[in-house]
Amino acid sequence: PVFASEARRKMSKAATVKDVPAAPFIKALAEHFKSGGQFEVPEYCRYIKTASFKELGPYDPDFYFVRAASIARKVYLEGGVGVGGLARIYGGSARKGTRKCHFQRGSRGILRHILRQLDDIKIVQKKKRPKGTIHHIHRTKDP
Repeated sequence: PVFASEARRKMSKAATVKDVPAAPFIKALAEHFKSGGQFEVPEYCRYIKTASFKELGPYDPDFYFVRAASIARKVYLEGGVGVGGLARIYGGSARKGTRKCHFQRGSRGILRHILRQLDDIKIVQKKKRPKGTIHHIHRTKDP
């Protein structure tokens, strides 16, 4: 007879997003997005910064795919999160010279564009609510 503890031990070998370290998961998912050809990288991506407090834009030419993979992971882990919540997650400290540093949110335009594309390829789905739109990860049940 199979005991409950043995069954749990056998089932616990499956890895979820929470079990995998963030960096390898994001790198692999970004590579999948890039090779899949499902994402349209906007023309203006060469000129934008990821936040208003940054001096320069990202050096990585594939930053768009990496940010999309990171957003997909964050939506999976956080649950119902919208553009404002993601802007808070990707925000940071704005250095103002000799004045005190203050927190500023990340750029919401690129987040909005990525969330729309993740919604188009059915990775994320939108849920309307009176206060605003939140995004959930699209989960399918395995047979």
